[in-house]
Amino acid sequence: MITIDFNLDWKLKLQNRFINYVKIYSTSDPESDTTPSTPQQWDIAQYIFEELKTLGLSDVSMDENGYIYAYVPSNLENDTEPVVGFISHYDTSPDFNGKDVKPQIWDDYDGKDLVLNAETGFTLSPSKFETLKEYIGKTLITTDGTSLLGADDKAGIAEIVTAAEFLLAHPEIKHGRIAIGFTPDEEIGRGAHKFNVEKFGAEWAYTMDGSEVGELEYENFNAAGAVVQIHGLSVHPGYAFGKMVNASLLAAEFIKMLPENETPSTTRNFEGFYHLTDLKSDVSEAKIQYIIRDHDNEKFEARKKFITDQVAAFNKKFGEGTAEIEIKEQYRNMKQQFEGKMHIIDIAEQALKDANIEPKIKAIRGGTDGAQLSYMGLPCPNIFAGGMNFHGPYEYVCLESMEKAVKVIVNIAKAVKKR
Repeated sequence: MITIDFNLDWKLKLQNRFINYVKIYSTSDPESDTTPSTPQQWDIAQYIFEELKTLGLSDVSMDENGYIYAYVPSNLENDTEPVVGFISHYDTSPDFNGKDVKPQIWDDYDGKDLVLNAETGFTLSPSKFETLKEYIGKTLITTDGTSLLGADDKAGIAEIVTAAEFLLAHPEIKHGRIAIGFTPDEEIGRGAHKFNVEKFGAEWAYTMDGSEVGELEYENFNAAGAVVQIHGLSVHPGYAFGKMVNASLLAAEFIKMLPENETPSTTRNFEGFYHLTDLKSDVSEAKIQYIIRDHDNEKFEARKKFITDQVAAFNKKFGEGTAEIEIKEQYRNMKQQFEGKMHIIDIAEQALKDANIEPKIKAIRGGTDGAQLSYMGLPCPNIFAGGMNFHGPYEYVCLESMEKAVKVIVNIAKAVKKR
């Protein structure tokens, strides 16, 4: 087995590449109908596209929707290896500010509180986030407390690009053709919608979009988005008696109709939930947005029916047409797509072990592009990328975790899969 010599120069390449990516504003927008959903995503897409060409990857392309495809050519004389792919997304979550990201690097972390912003006193503390204690002596990259970091999933992109560069620089590591794909809009559930599986040309792939080191996931939530629209009647408050219908008050009542103990903060493991993600209201109109999640197909269908039934009950109480609901499915649990194809998981598990990483095979309490891609004919489990505390100002990533992810990618790429 060839030892992967990931020296200081390569670590700095990885670190600098990640820093460059997170500084580029690329938040997606669920209210937009375009692809990408925001104009700023074109900035990072163009940056990555040019970088891949400069590195010397083959068949580098970017389509009219911002999907990027590239390949590490096979270096085998007689290539009978399956083409395997690696995929990440370049958009960042709209859940928190993603503009003007100012990453900070903390070398040799001492296990104490990190004051991210001296002016505000904003602090990342192991008393609140115990996993920080696992990174003593490591290099951490954090926010400055005013934005998210974007390790979800720019860490994954940095790892894939660095692994591709490493393979090109080390021809002694024998591998088949490796496909690379980067997508927009994963954070709003559309990352795979316009992905060209046929053009990608891989037999299977891996999303590098997990969190802590060792994660390997091939089952996830079934997911849908629900929008409840409530119609009120605005009347001057001085003449409102018996006439006004306040949509904001009605929205508050509807929210109470869903189970209080079935939210993200009150569930874990395989338990599903309803997550209130956004509420916009005034006297005339209210718009309530939920995401609905469950690992079990039957329970997922029951959840969609339950919220629909609550709208019906709401209309029965307040009058027909007071509320409307629209439910859109986002992705399905990919577990059943791996029946008879568990070698895909076995290869990744061995790659983790070869990198001296203990595999942590578990279900995702979320979803990735891979969930949709698996149903599009591209089996696509998920592997860790190293980021922690996604979608907020406490987000951070450990450089050494990212290095381990690069090693896992290289291990998977090695020409042994045909066996």
